[in-house]
Amino acid sequence: MEMEEDRAPGQGWRGTEEGWIDAAYDMLVEGGVEAVKILPLARRLGLSRTSFYWHFADREALLAALVRRWQEKNTGNLVRQTELPAATINAAVLNLIDCWITPDLFDSPLDRVMRNWARTDPALRTAFAAADAARLAAIRAMFLRHGYGRDEADVRASAVYLTQVGYIDLETAETLEARLRRVPTYVEIFTGRPATEAELAAFLRRHAGRIG
Repeated sequence: MEMEEDRAPGQGWRGTEEGWIDAAYDMLVEGGVEAVKILPLARRLGLSRTSFYWHFADREALLAALVRRWQEKNTGNLVRQTELPAATINAAVLNLIDCWITPDLFDSPLDRVMRNWARTDPALRTAFAAADAARLAAIRAMFLRHGYGRDEADVRASAVYLTQVGYIDLETAETLEARLRRVPTYVEIFTGRPATEAELAAFLRRHAGRIG
């Protein structure tokens, strides 16, 4: 029985693939890509180094899994938020702002460390450029669907996205309460239209349980 369990992928003392990725994520965010090494990772998990190879061919395969997680979570969720049904452009922008204040939707620390990593890794730099382009295209399409001209949609999309990139890269320290107070002004700047009380109330209801 013990031998059968020892051979079962993802079980027993070898841990799980997801567990290895979770631990690698923690090391990546804490210390950058150079911190993600197999032996320290195994020690953190309390597992043997050889158990790592049950799940991954090598360190590069683990790093590729981290890149996929980043792509699926951050770019994937951002694009989905821009495509949610919205009666007005303000409601659409508020759906997108959900990403910036909800870590389960968009992982800002991960985005920051991935962008730093991309500065020294040509392949990841290409992937990040594609991610930036996909995010901007999704935001631009959101404005186009709500009747903005192509040039204006492009400029407004850039203003929305680059504002958040600045927040992330500068590691802006701001409480959720402070960020929420700024949201009505951001919405009006981004769309050129003041948000209605109903639009803001719907947005705040989504985050009510996280305040205070």
